[in-house]
Amino acid sequence: MINRLTRGRSFTAVAVAGVAAITLAACSSGSSDEAAEPAADEAAVVEEEAPAEDGEAAASGAAVTLITKDSTNPFFVAMQEGAKETAAAVGVDLVIGSGKEEGDDAGQIELIENAIAQGQDGILITPMSVNVNDAIKKARDAGLYVIALDTPTDPPDVVDITFATDNCLAGQAIGEWTAGKLNGEKAVIAELVIFNDRVVSVDYCRANGFLEGMGIEVPTLEDMTSPAATGSYTTGAGGDYEIVCLEATGANEAGGRTGMETCLSKNPDINVVYTINEPTAFGAAEALKAAGKTIGQDVFIVSVDGGLAGVEAVKAGDIQATSQQYPLRMAALGVEAINTIAGGGAAPENTSANGQFFDTGVTLCTDDPMDTVTAAPQESAQYCIDNAWG
Repeated sequence: MINRLTRGRSFTAVAVAGVAAITLAACSSGSSDEAAEPAADEAAVVEEEAPAEDGEAAASGAAVTLITKDSTNPFFVAMQEGAKETAAAVGVDLVIGSGKEEGDDAGQIELIENAIAQGQDGILITPMSVNVNDAIKKARDAGLYVIALDTPTDPPDVVDITFATDNCLAGQAIGEWTAGKLNGEKAVIAELVIFNDRVVSVDYCRANGFLEGMGIEVPTLEDMTSPAATGSYTTGAGGDYEIVCLEATGANEAGGRTGMETCLSKNPDINVVYTINEPTAFGAAEALKAAGKTIGQDVFIVSVDGGLAGVEAVKAGDIQATSQQYPLRMAALGVEAINTIAGGGAAPENTSANGQFFDTGVTLCTDDPMDTVTAAPQESAQYCIDNAWG
């Protein structure tokens, strides 16, 4: 029988305290395009957690599926590890699955349908795009409590709640840093995003948040093409800007390299590179070095994620600033929340400034802090290494 969950208004303090104690330890490293690809005919990667061993928490009866976008990007690997650790600690039966790659809507839909068929208590999902909305609605209609992780759905109320970094704030912080670093110099900008064929909140919120942080007008947040190609930025000393390119990369290293090569072919004088995540930044750095650019002098690279490899790159000077988020915390809180609700407890409440999601925090990682940054606290690369995932 499908468990009809009680939907309350507040998250129990005990559950929050228990999850907050989880260590944000490193789990894996490497870029998303280094791991072997699944077989072409696989709809999704699926992993069922084994029953608890002696001495571990006994299963409480709560059953949860975690669905990530892929199982190769270190961010999602870390998220999976955070969910496993918490599930083992509290006795949740956990199923882990993912799409084959960024853009595999069908794989995520199949996993949602499997969770419904199994009569599970809830789903944690990093939604691929609006194409999975109908499947999520079907799950909620069947009584499953659905939590989005990292990537808010569009619209936000497609799910019961979202546990995420404020991606707009993460983008804003690196934009404020960039404007401060330029100190009035013209910004010749390359934007390396995920997609050019679909609307995804994490994509437009980070990219347009970055521009807004620089003080560039963004007429429509959901449209990455809406900012004017040329004009003035106003943060800090202010100055002129030119957006040279907006290239889809798939959010991986290979895409970052080819996207950067394309941008350089349009204008070799690019001095600011925004990247959707750090694997993309690594590829961009390779292309810039191959073009004879000195990163940190000729060009600044800014990014979002804060994985171990990414913040090590900040310390090494290959990335100048990145916004760190906490995927283990997102997944751990999500597992705890569904377990609490399935046991008759209250549901979590939104904590973000706009009241639309549960904010899991963001930190700007840089060894060159700027007074212009107000969107997030600034910490050293070493601090972020000590708190990194991946």
